[in-house]
Amino acid sequence: LVKILVCWGRDKVEQASRQMTANEAAQVTLLCNYSTSFSNAYLFWYKQLPNRSPTFILSEFTVGKGTTEDEFKERFSATLDSTSRTVLMMIEDVRVSDSAVYYCALQPTVTETHSTLIQKQN
Repeated sequence: LVKILVCWGRDKVEQASRQMTANEAAQVTLLCNYSTSFSNAYLFWYKQLPNRSPTFILSEFTVGKGTTEDEFKERFSATLDSTSRTVLMMIEDVRVSDSAVYYCALQPTVTETHSTLIQKQN
């Protein structure tokens, strides 16, 4: 049994804000709009520091509860609205160390199909 990921090309995320500034101790809200042909979706937020790989922060699901990495639980949270197809990430008590590039990512939950491969003898 082989699992094949099907990418339909209609699923996307858009982040309106290219750059933001905030005073220390303020609350910052990052907005991500998503579009998917599926009713259920997983949304993920990542933080990337210069010359580093992206770090997973949290996830939100249209069905069920997402997760937040321990190091971000105290100040980072998210709200997903499946009607407006937006996911907001809030950063409380923002710090200089929060300066980074933040990415929103989408993974539909029903993009998996199953196929059976049959090997023919020559």
